[in-house]
Amino acid sequence: MTKPLREKTTSVYALGRAPDNQQERFRSPLNLRWLDNIPSSIGYYLAGFAEGEGSFTASLRKKRDYKNEWQISLAFNVAQRDVSTLKLFKQHLKCGRLQCRSDGVHYFVVGDYPSLQNHVVPFFDRYQILSENKRKNFLIFKKITSLVYQKKHLTHNGMKTVLELREELNKGKGRKRKYFIGDVIEESSTTTRRTRSIEREDMV
Repeated sequence: MTKPLREKTTSVYALGRAPDNQQERFRSPLNLRWLDNIPSSIGYYLAGFAEGEGSFTASLRKKRDYKNEWQISLAFNVAQRDVSTLKLFKQHLKCGRLQCRSDGVHYFVVGDYPSLQNHVVPFFDRYQILSENKRKNFLIFKKITSLVYQKKHLTHNGMKTVLELREELNKGKGRKRKYFIGDVIEESSTTTRRTRSIEREDMV
């Protein structure tokens, strides 16, 4: 009896790689399949556009109902009067929202921690920003995002690390800060001492 011939594709696997039509499928984990679907020409175009018109920001907001009384607000945003490119960001990054100011300037904004960690950061890891200064800001922003996503900022040391990184973000003459590291660390320490004092009183 004649043995059936094996498909030629088995020899391709023997060489240690998938067939050409399956390489895309194995390139990224399941949660990053969306990234593989972005045409490289679009990816590099958006990265270049963000290099000129985008920004990575980390701001502080005082929140009395928070454990340490401070909220870290992170955002990636791109501003432009023509909304067409901003729609491409939303379409291909699979996150964010579009906004329009009263003066006609449109914004693409991503501000929630999961989308920043799982969409914005992987996108710019693959389609890298080339300018030294903006690339440095992205890498700092990436570290801050990772810490906040893991809730490390809820500890005293974690918050201190986030604030130290924030001091290096967007350095320059035009940078504005309402709160500085000394404001937060000092108040957080006072809050911690006050909480511990109340806990001890409850135990008496």
